Amino acid sequence: MQHKRSIRIAGHPTSITLEEPFWEELKRIAARDGVTLSQLVAQVDAARAGNLSSALRLHVLADLQKK
Repeated sequence: MQHKRSIRIAGHPTSITLEEPFWEELKRIAARDGVTLSQLVAQVDAARAGNLSSALRLHVLADLQKK
């Protein structure tokens, strides 16, 4: 099931819809890296070429593949 969350990126609110397992992994990555979830999303947003939700999913996948 997908969950929509509001996140502030560069001071602007935006809504992102992702499946709960992706949100959980993003929270884990942010905690590990010592940043907030909003900061992590902003980092991915700054580097993305396409859709933000897709970029976040790919970020989680890349992180999991490093293990």
